[in-house]
Amino acid sequence: MMGVPPSRAPLRLLSVLAGWARGRGAPRSLGALAGPPQRHYKKETLPASEGPIPPVTITEIRQYLRAQGISFHDGYSCLHVPSLFVEGPGEQQQPPTGSARYSLFIDKTTGSFVCTATLAEGTWQDFQASVELKHKGVPHAGLEQLDWVDQTGEDARHIWDRALPLWELLDEEETRTAKAMFGISKVSDATLKRFGVRYLRAVRTLVFPWFSPRGTGLKGLKLLGAECQGDTVRYVENTLPRPSAYHNLFGLPLIGRRDTEVVLTGRELDTLALYQATGLPSLSLPRGATCLPPALLPYLEQFKRITLWLGEDFRSWEAAKLFARKLNPKRCSLVRPGDQQLRPLEAFTRGMNLSKILRSALPAGHKSIISFRQLRDEVFGELSNVEQVSGVKWARFPELNKLLKGHRKGELTIFTGPTGSGKTTFISEYALDLCMQGVNTLWGSFEINNVRLAKIMLTQFAVRRLEEQLDQFDEWADKFEDLPLYFMTFHGHQSIKTVIETMLHAVYMYDISHVVIDNLQFMMGQEQLTVDRLAVQDYIVGAFRKFATDNSCHVSLVIHPRKEDEERELQTASIFGSAKASQEADNVLILQDRKLVTGPGKRYLQVSKNRFDGDVGVFPLEFSKASLTFSTPIKGKTRLKKVKDDSGAPPKQAPAGGSGASKKQ
Repeated sequence: MMGVPPSRAPLRLLSVLAGWARGRGAPRSLGALAGPPQRHYKKETLPASEGPIPPVTITEIRQYLRAQGISFHDGYSCLHVPSLFVEGPGEQQQPPTGSARYSLFIDKTTGSFVCTATLAEGTWQDFQASVELKHKGVPHAGLEQLDWVDQTGEDARHIWDRALPLWELLDEEETRTAKAMFGISKVSDATLKRFGVRYLRAVRTLVFPWFSPRGTGLKGLKLLGAECQGDTVRYVENTLPRPSAYHNLFGLPLIGRRDTEVVLTGRELDTLALYQATGLPSLSLPRGATCLPPALLPYLEQFKRITLWLGEDFRSWEAAKLFARKLNPKRCSLVRPGDQQLRPLEAFTRGMNLSKILRSALPAGHKSIISFRQLRDEVFGELSNVEQVSGVKWARFPELNKLLKGHRKGELTIFTGPTGSGKTTFISEYALDLCMQGVNTLWGSFEINNVRLAKIMLTQFAVRRLEEQLDQFDEWADKFEDLPLYFMTFHGHQSIKTVIETMLHAVYMYDISHVVIDNLQFMMGQEQLTVDRLAVQDYIVGAFRKFATDNSCHVSLVIHPRKEDEERELQTASIFGSAKASQEADNVLILQDRKLVTGPGKRYLQVSKNRFDGDVGVFPLEFSKASLTFSTPIKGKTRLKKVKDDSGAPPKQAPAGGSGASKKQ
């Protein structure tokens, strides 16, 4: 059976499952499970930072370490230094003599540190404060976990103890059925035992442990349920602790100190298949192709060669290329997806030679100038995967898919509409739709504060007025909190340099692939009314365009229109400023709001520019005040009309299923 990417269960794992593990009654399914509080740290002896944390460069980090007499050496993505948190007599006087003693890793990009020996972690400012406290002889200048984190570990232990190894099930038929359900019939009991995989019979779920790097303690669990849908299997994931704090590299305790090569996969099942087929050290990322948390980079420093085999689709391929930039492309190779190179588990099930596939992996690092021969395979991949190349599809706006085909990385979208037409409300649902499908999103709201924006998006997410159903707030807020959604804390005028630095930080830390800026005029500041205002706007648009291209990140930029006759429809030329914004943009979306004297106005969304394939058109929107959504189904057949773009080019053939309609006059 072919597998599809895992999704999260409707509800997270909470104390319900832990209570069942203690013998209070079994839940019926994963949907009935719940999850613990998020993991946090408290700083007992470190001073709290005030105000924004200033950025630090690798040069400043090196200079500080030399000034403090701290020995270090360069790694691929981190600096390796002796740990400040490991107790030992005479440690300050005697520098470490072996690389194994260098257990504290400082991220070259952010300055954040992780001590793999004590699991202490913090910012660059925390590290500096720890050094000062160490010099003053203050003991235990580390980071200590909150007391309730111990409860999380206790809950995980209860669940773990209740789960059974698959090979210990008394009924052999049940064992075969369970393995077949997860597509691991060919995975041996020896492999399952080596990786410590267990099975919860009550909910028919595999349990993958998260052990500390040296395998000395259980830190968490991932539960994987399987639902058969025809010839495919849909996997449902739950984690303990919650996803935002689940930073497990599954299989890490099995890695030896002398191992220099590793294969990174997107699923635990793939890691099992890869290890059994090749015998190579294999690890799986905690959230697949969604993100690679920088906190995991120190554990990958020992490897001279890393092969990324995240999946068989174009999205996994794009993620692998981005992750290679974090890991240092010079040591990374990527398995290109294709008809003959599936996910590791599917390839293993079909009897394919996984070692041969790994040997064919492409180097991630390229020179500045390459030939078509080097690009040939990627070009073929794009031609043979047209649907995947077109991007992530909107679930709430199918008509938008017919025109734009999807949401793609590396593009710049300009969005405009009349004042009071609902631009912020629409763009929030537009971004929420993608975020719910795993598109990591960063919001920069310069006009309204984040609390109000989050309230709008939570209402759209729940599709109901929560102020009238407060008893449901916690349930929906818990689900909303697990979305890969982040907010900038800026409000009002901000320099483009500061905003871009924040966006770069978010891309590195959270693998952001969609940034929303609402809106350009407020970011620039309403007080800037000089003759150079248009030049400033052009510079900012150019900066966003460059950011999108360089970081393979989609930027959606809201710009107010010029002041024009309210009776006239907006056009691409109506965007405030010079023509640079529309020229730089890959897509231009216009929210048309036709005011009617006899009743509510009619709203339409117009795609007036589409650089991907040229399709432009317009379709009606219906606003629901109760849920603050524009995606309310319209009675009857959805009307979509393709029109000529501003250049006068004739429209392309209408997509299947679309029917013509008169354009708003």
